[in-house]
Amino acid sequence: MALSEDANVTVRARMKRDPALCQEVLKEAIAVLIAGEVDVGKTLLRNYVIARLGFDELGRLTGKAPQSLMRMLSRTGNPQARNLLKVIRVLQEHEGVQSEVRFKRRPAEAA
Repeated sequence: MALSEDANVTVRARMKRDPALCQEVLKEAIAVLIAGEVDVGKTLLRNYVIARLGFDELGRLTGKAPQSLMRMLSRTGNPQARNLLKVIRVLQEHEGVQSEVRFKRRPAEAA
């Protein structure tokens, strides 16, 4: 379920005051993208970018036009994997964190 624009504004305002929340939002964005929830992941990444560094700075760091990045992370955006992964790499570098993927077995189906 997508957040309303009012909810997004509230989240961004809190993120600007709370750097730890920014890291958690970035972590969650990556996790939900891996889980296949692309729209939710894009929304979280967009909120992170707006609250933390802005699309102009992200454009400078990625070598991509800010308008292209905004479109890529919009509700209707359809980013190529290479572009989305580059954005994630740059955001992690900006935040000073590195993601790690772990595999775990799913619980056995109940009989």
